Amino acid sequence: MHLVAITSFLAGLVVVIVGAELIVRGGSRVGALLGVSPMILGLTVVAVGTSTPEMAVGLTAAAEGNGGLAVGNIAGTNIVNILFILGLSAWIKPLPLQLLSLKLDLPVMVISAGALLWMAWDGQLSRPEGALMVGAAVAYTIAMVYMSQRESLPIQQEFSREYSASNLLPRVTTLQGTVSVLMLAAGIVVVVVGAELLVTGAVDMARSLGVSDAVVGLTIVAIGTSAPELATTIMATLKNERDIAIGNLIGSSTYNILFILGVTCLATPSGVPVDAPLLHVDLPLAALVALLCVPIFVTDRRISRLEGALFVTAYVVYLGTLIFVRA
Repeated sequence: MHLVAITSFLAGLVVVIVGAELIVRGGSRVGALLGVSPMILGLTVVAVGTSTPEMAVGLTAAAEGNGGLAVGNIAGTNIVNILFILGLSAWIKPLPLQLLSLKLDLPVMVISAGALLWMAWDGQLSRPEGALMVGAAVAYTIAMVYMSQRESLPIQQEFSREYSASNLLPRVTTLQGTVSVLMLAAGIVVVVVGAELLVTGAVDMARSLGVSDAVVGLTIVAIGTSAPELATTIMATLKNERDIAIGNLIGSSTYNILFILGVTCLATPSGVPVDAPLLHVDLPLAALVALLCVPIFVTDRRISRLEGALFVTAYVVYLGTLIFVRA
C-alpha cells in the first residue's frame, strides 16, 4: 500500500475529527448564547455536529465521482453506531431508555433505513429523493423539539448539566460570543479540508488494495468518521449521562440518512450511484440492524450488558466478513 495514501488518509482523519469537535463546541456555545435550551442543543447541534465528518466525506466523494464511498460510508457508519458504539456503551453499563427515544427516535431511524433501501433499489439516489430526505430531516427536527419540551424533569436536568450556558460559557461576554462563531466557522473549514485528504487517501488505498470504494467506505472510513460519536458516547456513559449517549447515537444515525445523504444527493446533479453489493448486502443489513433495535429497545426499556456484548460481537463478525470475503 502506498505510504502517501496512508499518510493522506490518517492526516485527513485527524483533521476531520478536530474540525468536528470545533463545530460541536462552537455550535453549542452559539446556541447557549442565543438561549437555546440544553436539551435541544444535545439532540440537534451535537447530533448534527458529530455527523459533519460523514457530510464532508459524502460531498467530497460524490463530487469526485466516488458514489460508492459516499453511500458506503453512511451505511457503514450507521452499522458502527448501533452495533459497535451503542453495544459497547451498553456492555460497559446497561442503557435505560426514555420515552423520547422509544416514541420518536427509534421509529424514525427504522423508517429512514427502510426508506433508504427502497429509494436505492433502482441503483441510484436522485436529487428529488435527496430533497425528500432533507425535508424529512426538517420535519424530524421539528417533531423532536416539540416532544423534547414535554420530557420529564430528570431528563431535562441531565441535558442542562451537560449543555447549560454556565457549563459551556462560564462568563458570557461579547468576545466569547465572537470566538464561538469563529470556532464554528473554523470547524467547518477544517472538516472540509480534512475530508478532501481523507477521501483522496481512501480512494488511493482502495485502488492499491484492489477493492471497491464502497468496501473502504464501509470499513476504515466509516470507523474513522464515527470517532466523534464514539468519543461523545463513551464520555456520556462514563459520566452516567445515559440519555445523551443514546440520543446522540440514534440522532446521528437518523441524520446520517435524512440530512447528510440527502444533502449529498442534492449536491450531485446526476444522482449518487449505489453499487450492487451495497444494495444487496450492506443497506439491507443496516435496515435490519435498525429493525432489530425495536424488540431490544422495547423489552424492559433497556439494553442489557448481554445485548450490548452481542451487538459488539455481531459487528466484529460483520467487519471480519467484509475484510476477508469482499476485500
